[in-house]
Amino acid sequence: MSKRQDKVQKTNAMRELERGGVSYELFTYDDHGNTTTDYGLRVAQATGQDPDATLKTLVCVSPAGHHVVCVVPVRCEIDLKKAAAAAGEKSLSLVPAAQLEELTGYVRGGCTAVGMKRSFPTLIDECATLYERVGISGGRRGVSLVVDPQELAALVGATFADIVRA
Repeated sequence: MSKRQDKVQKTNAMRELERGGVSYELFTYDDHGNTTTDYGLRVAQATGQDPDATLKTLVCVSPAGHHVVCVVPVRCEIDLKKAAAAAGEKSLSLVPAAQLEELTGYVRGGCTAVGMKRSFPTLIDECATLYERVGISGGRRGVSLVVDPQELAALVGATFADIVRA
């Protein structure tokens, strides 16, 4: 089901994908603990993946306290107005990094829409549908997974929408 490299310990994301019957390919990379703004681009480069088909997961919150997970290409910036509209919210802002692990179970740089502590409404940018396979975080820094975007969306109950800045 998966391509193992260096006997990587399974993450929640891997277990959830397997439980849902979603095949994935596993990639590992050397993580220096750096989560600067170009982290996703460095992950794509380190794993040999197309940066346009490598996705990052951002968690947003509405003024009413509703959380929305947004999955966008690492090269792009989220458009919070578009994401809010797609989620049926008045507005959205990014969840502070300090709250991410408690909310999702994942640290910054290792966050993925698969296997979070709780299920949240999830939006995947529509450009993911242009690819047969997309890269996502494996649920831990240093681990990346490649999956079918349609299968990913079905597993997490996501909707495809235009949520990036033009």
